[in-house]
Amino acid sequence: MRTGSPWGASGFRTLFAGAAFSQFGVNVGYIAVPLIAVTALGAGAGQVGVLSALSTVAFLVIGLPAGAWIDRMRHRRVLIAADLVRAALYLSIPVAWWLGVLTLGQLYAVVVLYGCATVFFDIASQSVLPQLVGRDRLVPANSAVMTLIALANIGGRGAGGAIVQFLTAPVAAASTAVAHLVAALRLSALPPTPPPAAPARRASLRAQISEGVRHVFGVPELRALALTATFNNLGSQIVNTMLPIVFVRDLGYPAGTLGLFWMAGGAGLLAGARLARPLAVRLGPGRALVFAGPVMAPAALLLPLVDRGAGLWLAGAGYFLAMAKTGMDNVLGVTLRQRMTPDPLLGRMNATFRTLLTGALALGAAAAGLIGELTAVRPALWTGAIVLSLAFLPVTLSPLRSRGRSAHAPGEATAAR
Repeated sequence: MRTGSPWGASGFRTLFAGAAFSQFGVNVGYIAVPLIAVTALGAGAGQVGVLSALSTVAFLVIGLPAGAWIDRMRHRRVLIAADLVRAALYLSIPVAWWLGVLTLGQLYAVVVLYGCATVFFDIASQSVLPQLVGRDRLVPANSAVMTLIALANIGGRGAGGAIVQFLTAPVAAASTAVAHLVAALRLSALPPTPPPAAPARRASLRAQISEGVRHVFGVPELRALALTATFNNLGSQIVNTMLPIVFVRDLGYPAGTLGLFWMAGGAGLLAGARLARPLAVRLGPGRALVFAGPVMAPAALLLPLVDRGAGLWLAGAGYFLAMAKTGMDNVLGVTLRQRMTPDPLLGRMNATFRTLLTGALALGAAAAGLIGELTAVRPALWTGAIVLSLAFLPVTLSPLRSRGRSAHAPGEATAAR
């Protein structure tokens, strides 16, 4: 599979730069908001849990209609507007704090509205990428984007923690606002995207949403990608929900050790994102996914063995490999679904995936708590690890195993644009 470099496309360079600032803001805000709730407003565990849950509500409530709306809009305008809204929302936090009027209700409103803007940004950014680089350059383009996300996950949260520690949490919130403002300014340099083709007869919103859902579940390869990604998120969330209890309460590790363990997972995501391209070049993206699944995913079964001493290192190695598989999935799975979806359906396809994946996160958190309460923490950890280790099966048993180097949307040209 021969692919050119996406860096030759000025639009991709602009999108990447804007996404870098945006991802920095997202990860600093991830640290800042709960710490503001705890330190400035005296929030308890339940209130912090509500704050976390509200951050996922937007994808579940407006994810599907957002995809249909984005398919009717110019993606450049959506991206800029989303970052401007996110900047304004986060700027309201330090302003209210400095004026002495900040409340937990405001934080709840901010995370819900911020989540709504993020829905539009994430769907639009994935939908515009094929227009900027062409479908034959999607593997290296997605590899670069996923590498950026992994690095931002590691570095952005570390920077957020440092800003909170040395400059206070409201300053971290202001930093998030500035990052999103800079991202919006950078994205204003994106080349104008063509307007969506006007249909001969405008279908209703429900019909358009249904068309996107039918596309995802009606194409066997897309259905397999959706199921594997959903089970992967489900298993990961069950595990990650239980890890703080296992590390801090059961094993007596300091919080810093848990942070280092999670950093090992972030390093795995980064390694998988970098490994995806050479494997795709050699095998094709579909076969690369099928090959990596049974080789790497079973390493998740090492996670419940976490203990003091050697058990920590064994579980860390398993977590690294399981997350490396996830990193590969993020690059190759997104590439395949972009290639196999016509441009007019990209927004709805991406929205369907994001709704499924966010729903899996919410279900995973609830399942972890339920299993942990009814049995114990370790059975919950084993449940998540087993789901994570078997998540590759839908892709392995799908027609993707016979897909070599070509997987394109019907009627789509394969030449880079």
